[in-house]
Amino acid sequence: MSQFNTFAGWSLAGGIVALGTSIVVGEIFHTERPETMGYVVEGVVEHGGEEEAEMTMAAAFPSVTVEQGEAVFRRCASCHTINEGGANGIGPNLYGKVGADIASTAEFSYSGALSEVEGNWNFDNLSDWIANPRTFASGTTMSFAGLSDPLDRAALILYLNANGSNMPLPEPPVAEETEAEDEVIEGEEAADPEAEADIEGGAAEEAETDA
Repeated sequence: MSQFNTFAGWSLAGGIVALGTSIVVGEIFHTERPETMGYVVEGVVEHGGEEEAEMTMAAAFPSVTVEQGEAVFRRCASCHTINEGGANGIGPNLYGKVGADIASTAEFSYSGALSEVEGNWNFDNLSDWIANPRTFASGTTMSFAGLSDPLDRAALILYLNANGSNMPLPEPPVAEETEAEDEVIEGEEAADPEAEADIEGGAAEEAETDA
């Protein structure tokens, strides 16, 4: 019994020492994230910094196909038709909707929230609508939660566009790497005009030889 009491006493003392040590260490070494990062960690956004911008439809379109959009549309088919002259369902028929007036189907009773939105459906506002209908038109009766993936939205919009709209797609953005490479080349040429002259002179000599 005395051995058990001794063991229990040492165990209790060890626990108290460990607890005290952790408290002291916690006071000395703070684990909060510093206001200013000592070095850049890829993927970590500094407090107060801007979040990475979401992919635009112009950037997303080259990565998706109409066939992928048709597969995504199956999620919409319980409420919408898309064939020309198709009947309205819980939601309106979507044939020819890209480029059309928002809430433009006269035979369908839109919610007041969407009816008050002015303008036409374009690639960007369609993406916003599909991403989160309730944010786009607060009070809408559309129960769809939305598509968070911009590639899913881009594929769906391609499919919608291919059914009765055929609006021209926007030009994809120029890759930043290409612009940077062009700037480097221009800088090198400006720093070494003799090299550029040698290239032009070589081209001229080739032309004379061919002649």
